[in-house]
Amino acid sequence: MATRARVRAPELVGKGGWLNTGGKQYTLADLRGRIVIVDFWTFCCINCLHVLDELRELEEKHRDTVVIIGVHSPKFVHEAEHQAVVDAVERYQVHHPVLDDPELATWKQYAVRAWPTLVVIDPEGYIVAQHAGEGHAHAIEQLVEELEAEHAAKGTLRRGDGPYVAPEPVASDLRFPGKALLLPSGNFLVSDSTRNQLVELEPDGESVVRRISGTGTSGGGEFNEPQGLALLPDGRVAVADTVNHTIRAYDPETGAVETLAGTGKQWWQGSPTSGPALDVSLSSPWDVAWWGGQLWIAMAGVHQLWTYDPAAGTVQVGAGTTNEGLVDGPAAEAWFAQPSGLAATEDRLWIADSETSAVRWIDRDLVVHTAVGTGLFDFGHRDGAAGQALLQHPLGVTALPDGSVAISDTYNHALRRFDPASGEVTTLATDLREPSGAVLAGDDIVVVESARHRLTRLRLPEEAVRVEAVAHRTQRAATDVAPGRLRLDVVFQAPAGQKLDTRYGPSTRLLVSSTPPELLRGGEGTGTDLSRELEIDPAVTEGVLHVSAMAASCDDDPENEYPACHMHQQDWGVPVRVSAGGTTRLPLVLAGMDQG
Repeated sequence: MATRARVRAPELVGKGGWLNTGGKQYTLADLRGRIVIVDFWTFCCINCLHVLDELRELEEKHRDTVVIIGVHSPKFVHEAEHQAVVDAVERYQVHHPVLDDPELATWKQYAVRAWPTLVVIDPEGYIVAQHAGEGHAHAIEQLVEELEAEHAAKGTLRRGDGPYVAPEPVASDLRFPGKALLLPSGNFLVSDSTRNQLVELEPDGESVVRRISGTGTSGGGEFNEPQGLALLPDGRVAVADTVNHTIRAYDPETGAVETLAGTGKQWWQGSPTSGPALDVSLSSPWDVAWWGGQLWIAMAGVHQLWTYDPAAGTVQVGAGTTNEGLVDGPAAEAWFAQPSGLAATEDRLWIADSETSAVRWIDRDLVVHTAVGTGLFDFGHRDGAAGQALLQHPLGVTALPDGSVAISDTYNHALRRFDPASGEVTTLATDLREPSGAVLAGDDIVVVESARHRLTRLRLPEEAVRVEAVAHRTQRAATDVAPGRLRLDVVFQAPAGQKLDTRYGPSTRLLVSSTPPELLRGGEGTGTDLSRELEIDPAVTEGVLHVSAMAASCDDDPENEYPACHMHQQDWGVPVRVSAGGTTRLPLVLAGMDQG
């Protein structure tokens, strides 16, 4: 093997302590002899959830040599609550130890800049690789196999059971439900996400009528963390089958389940964005709504809205560029950030844009507008004029009869309301637990209280609840950068046995922008080189650099006519402070080790 830089791994520390270990607290010394993969994640982040799924096969295959440690590093204030982390570990079926690090202590020690980031530590306690973003599982597996061989030969590899201890299962009719729908019968249909099923409930919202797993039909197997539900004109229910990356249809009359759209594989940059619905891949569809004669899909995994046309049997992008952020305007140019809730009225499609803590809408001319929210880094609980009101990671929107919209303000544990007529945001109810959606039932609104595993019926109040206003910014240390020229280097080293895929042109892509736009006097825009000279305006004191990078690598075997290829991609939002003594080089590791 090639000689690697010897960097001792910093200790794993977190004020919240360890989960999934049966109460035992671990140090890296306790894990010596094992290959440790540290996964820096936060549960709001769709890319982090993708990586959890990517790692499952590796985790199972190398369970006697590899220990995956999730270090939970919060973005939102709610994510720093210990019980919220406990809930998330169960909700997303995390089957390895998790260190709750609410103050980002370990994140800072490892100089992490993005969610998700994976760090590989060898059996002697040295860092041997770092990867940011998605698409690295194959490269890490290759490295694991190399490390197994190397350390078995040295006598430094220790095989055996890992530290994971499964928590006790809890009995309840629902477990982290996602969305709900009122059926024509008066019953409720609920996506019981963690149990991978739909559940039909009687009008009381409690008594179980039936459970629907999705298996035993032509639908393509069991549901996998289903979320959004929408009635189709033919009486069937469209289901956002999130982790299966498909849209499926459930017939309440016959119980039949059919796949409408998606291949079952996750969409990657460069994949088709339109075509026959069953031939085009999707990425974590989170909600669905019937509007304008089509099914609209909140494609959380790629920060877009897509449409499905049942008459033509096709899908295509409806809005968004795949760039993450908050940019209004024509649908094809707008930016979203993990859209997770949809609600249709005659003239508007409302959107809960979760990562920007925003509520947005599309009009009939397919122009995107923002009602509430300012961007990726500002959130809180503040009522009043929409221009200064704050939400915290909303997952649901519900159109109300008076033209206003109810907002499932998930991380504020509240139901909020935006009234377009007055331009005001108010609070309708508090003391909900991670509400993720709501549905009207007569004069009541029935809220999906996801973290209380139930539906909660509320009378729509005439008076708004008064709350004490709070405002927050994402708490990450800013990087001091010098004014003038700043060299941006995205570090990418193709995995062993692979090379950059240049058969069809450049295999890398780099997109740079900033908030505020004035921060950059030069260097913004799209290109194919992973290094770029930026020009920082000395008149701007602070801001955020938005960097999106992609690289494609393929097996380096000239004898193989059809080499296996892999996509690696990540988005960074790097808070910066402009100062005379700041750095003139900003390295961001996509894969490998920074040698600069």
